[in-house]
Amino acid sequence: MARYALILAAFTGFVLSAVSGIVIVPFLHKLHFGQTIKEIGPTWHNKKQGTPTMGGLCFIFASTVAVALATLSLLHSAPDLLGGPTARSLYIAMFSAFAFGMVGFLDDFIKVVKKRNLGLRAMQKIVAQLLITTALLFALHMNGTLTTFVTLPGLGYVDLGLLYYPLSYGLIIGIVNAVNLTDGIDGLCSCVTFVSMLGFLTLTSLLGEFNLSIFAAAMAGALTGFLFWNFYPAKTFMGDTGSMFLGGTVAGIAYAMGRPELIFFFGAVYIWEATTVVIQVTYFKLTHGKRLFKMTPIHHAFEMRGWSEVKIDCVFSFIAFGAAALGVLFAYVYYL
Repeated sequence: MARYALILAAFTGFVLSAVSGIVIVPFLHKLHFGQTIKEIGPTWHNKKQGTPTMGGLCFIFASTVAVALATLSLLHSAPDLLGGPTARSLYIAMFSAFAFGMVGFLDDFIKVVKKRNLGLRAMQKIVAQLLITTALLFALHMNGTLTTFVTLPGLGYVDLGLLYYPLSYGLIIGIVNAVNLTDGIDGLCSCVTFVSMLGFLTLTSLLGEFNLSIFAAAMAGALTGFLFWNFYPAKTFMGDTGSMFLGGTVAGIAYAMGRPELIFFFGAVYIWEATTVVIQVTYFKLTHGKRLFKMTPIHHAFEMRGWSEVKIDCVFSFIAFGAAALGVLFAYVYYL
């Protein structure tokens, strides 16, 4: 029955995400919640001006209902799976997704309603993300699943001690913002995160984290359905609402598993994107105006070289799949 719950979560997420766009996308159009194209992308992105943003509401709604239905299906068939720290880990992971998603929602709301393209101020975002990260770590502590031990290649199980906490703040906030940076062309963040969710689904199932498997399955299905609306040419963008929800999901699942090191595998593409931005900015300042890449995040550099958005989606998804496969291999060697 547990297997059927996963299928139910994925199928429900897919259907609801695809179908909800029929209502949500026109509604966003009606409210004039159109994307204001930033000045940092290629000039030809200007033609996307006015495309509805905040479309991430489709997969947020769909995945939430899918998790609820899959969980309810277990009430009579396998109630033992719904109690204890493992079950509460699901709620903690979902809290991470919704909390960071709310920051993204406020950011989008300011952009589209207040017509201020930068949205929330940097300090406002940082404070909100610090508070959410603190709440996430505290929730894990109260659940009895917070550990300062991590598994490192070649070193095995290592206790980071107090160093674990500042590193966690950096990793959680960093990955949330890195996912946000990845959402720069049609379908890219949806495709890459779909692969990430498949990786989490595989490992949570192998490691017996069944409740988290439901969340990963629901997200994988919901993102597939959302691609009907988000793949090139996009009829809607997920917005910061969606991308920060996805960032919170990636961080939340990894930390709820007690395996934050998995972010480096299942979030490899996000980290690559963010790293190129850091390198570009640093190089620009050190050389007084020179650029190492044509444009960052790095997906824009490939655009500048003539790659289509569809080609970038496919290649980056393939890279994400390879990194996820390495993550599963890493888990097989060190966890199983």
